[in-house]
Amino acid sequence: MNRHFTFFLCGLMVLVSGCATSPPQSPENICDIFQEHRSWYTAAKETRDKWGVPVHVPLAMMYQESSFKHNAAPPMQYFLGFIPIGRASDAYGYAQAKTMTWDDYIRETGNTWASRSDFDDAIDFMGWFIHKTNKVNGISKWDARAQYLNYHEGWGGYRRGTYKSKAWLGKVATKVDDRAKRYATQYRGCQKELDASWLQRLFF
Repeated sequence: MNRHFTFFLCGLMVLVSGCATSPPQSPENICDIFQEHRSWYTAAKETRDKWGVPVHVPLAMMYQESSFKHNAAPPMQYFLGFIPIGRASDAYGYAQAKTMTWDDYIRETGNTWASRSDFDDAIDFMGWFIHKTNKVNGISKWDARAQYLNYHEGWGGYRRGTYKSKAWLGKVATKVDDRAKRYATQYRGCQKELDASWLQRLFF
């Protein structure tokens, strides 16, 4: 095979897989996450400014949903232990967004080319959802626990209290809230450094 053609194919593969960023090495620390993935911080700030959502809340929810894996999906279900019959839901991507809700997001925002496997789009989706939860059910955008319950059960399910019969879900929501609070504390300690320009980071 021609060497130049080989280089072309390699370059094309890099471009195609560009949005498939690997999960951060230190997912428990928001400062480390954003230091490793600088573009994620830019996207998180844009979501904050656009939807009025604090940086740490959607990030804590996203970690719980996908562990920051771009192609995360519910496990495959099997009949008789070996015949695949599909997944429990069509949730997919960083935000584990379901197709119906994702379609609502695209229709309302006009973000036609959005992809659930793209971090920027996924966190914008979560910002939109948190913002709507605030409008629909009056939940504070800083209340990670109640926001997660809405995210998991849907706005109608939350109003009906479906989560109250799911003790396991309450524990998960508390876990998300605890992580969000840790993220918030960590972020206060590194925000100034994260906000510094690349030139400032280079010389100071």
